[in-house]
Amino acid sequence: MTYGKKLRESIAGPGTTPLIGVYDMYSASIAAKHYDGMFVSGFGFAASYYGLPDIGFIAWPDMVAFVQRLRGAFPRHHLLVDIDDGYVDPEVACHVVEGLERIGASGVILEDQKRPRRCGHADGKQVLPLEEYLEKLHKVLETRQDLVVVARTDATDEHDILHRAKTLAATDADVVLVDGVRSIEWIKRIKDVVGDKPLLFNQIAGGKSPRLSLGELSGLGVDVAIYSTPCLFAAHEAMDSALADLKAADGRLAEVDPASGIGVKASTTLLERNIARDRLSPEGVGV
Repeated sequence: MTYGKKLRESIAGPGTTPLIGVYDMYSASIAAKHYDGMFVSGFGFAASYYGLPDIGFIAWPDMVAFVQRLRGAFPRHHLLVDIDDGYVDPEVACHVVEGLERIGASGVILEDQKRPRRCGHADGKQVLPLEEYLEKLHKVLETRQDLVVVARTDATDEHDILHRAKTLAATDADVVLVDGVRSIEWIKRIKDVVGDKPLLFNQIAGGKSPRLSLGELSGLGVDVAIYSTPCLFAAHEAMDSALADLKAADGRLAEVDPASGIGVKASTTLLERNIARDRLSPEGVGV
């Protein structure tokens, strides 16, 4: 079974499929213990790889190389990849899609933003003329073999949101994403116009969208939920706290609880999973 087909079947199944945002191999190693699907977040990758905000700095060879490392370590997991606007040109978008499918990505998200682009939950987003985006989307759809393609709009005008969502649902894209949805009422309105086309919802801490459980999303007819930054923001908070404590203790490391603390042994055990001959499934999850 191909990776695309495997993700497509999960999306078509009952409930809402969660995909957890990862930003490097270590965060992916932790996420892989708990969930069977990962989202390669552009926000997280720009932050971790370049130390820059998510405003268009990502170079596609860097993203492809990261996904290749992920697939090597996690052969059983879904990998949905954020390719932003396809790196501007339709030809580049198609080249990247071919490469990602060849190395085992499960799917991609292609957005309709124009440069300079922004995080989907930031202010100041601008979108391409719909026909220009559709031309790029159709070329990507013709290029992919079995890769799942998510058509994303970042429209902010209320009429344009619904018009674009309905138009994207009529294409051969597998899933529709309207990013930055501000309320449950708007999820319902978007679901009404996309009809039977699977719908994806993006949750990001401190973003514009409401915080909803998988059960709530399933009840609203949402088929996929991506969690862009839980690993990145948790790491930020934990590292900042740990270094503040280290400074306050005059450089003396805190004692590690041998049963539950994170030290050399726990870290090495985590990473050894990634080179095990028989890769483990997420804890408590059948893959």
